[in-house]
Amino acid sequence: MKDHKKWVEKYNYLQGLVDDLEVLLEFQKAGEATEQEVDEKYREMLAELDEIEFRTTLDQPEDQLSCILEINAGAGGTEACDWASMLQRMYIMWAEKNDFKVLELDRIDGDVAGIKSVSLEIDGEFAYGMLKGENGVHRLVRVSPFNAQGKRMTSFASVFVHPMIDDTI
Repeated sequence: MKDHKKWVEKYNYLQGLVDDLEVLLEFQKAGEATEQEVDEKYREMLAELDEIEFRTTLDQPEDQLSCILEINAGAGGTEACDWASMLQRMYIMWAEKNDFKVLELDRIDGDVAGIKSVSLEIDGEFAYGMLKGENGVHRLVRVSPFNAQGKRMTSFASVFVHPMIDDTI
């Protein structure tokens, strides 16, 4: 019921934006509003519509659950451990920006720098749906700060995302 109410609220909010846009367009025709104001309201309405359309793609029952995200350094030694820590920082910053709660469950630090592996619990609505596309091996090619010869290095880190299954499915 709660999920259905949220969809109705989103629809009503979008309908309100469309109505506001129509009124503003009438004001512009009467010379009481500028074209810039109409364009701004139109961009606001389109952004909300895009968000709602994107959310409709998350239609699997597990998509709305929280998740466990695991990052493991792969081939590349210290460079791979540094790459894994960069990925961890990126995911934590993304989660906090999107109002998800992040809890570090397990961590193994690298020998010189970075991390060998880490497990993060990302708690919030649609966390798994938003992150399930991150499953796989992530590759980084860069001039290594850990190589005295200044050579380009290729590093790998694997990312696994698992839904936190509960009784709703």
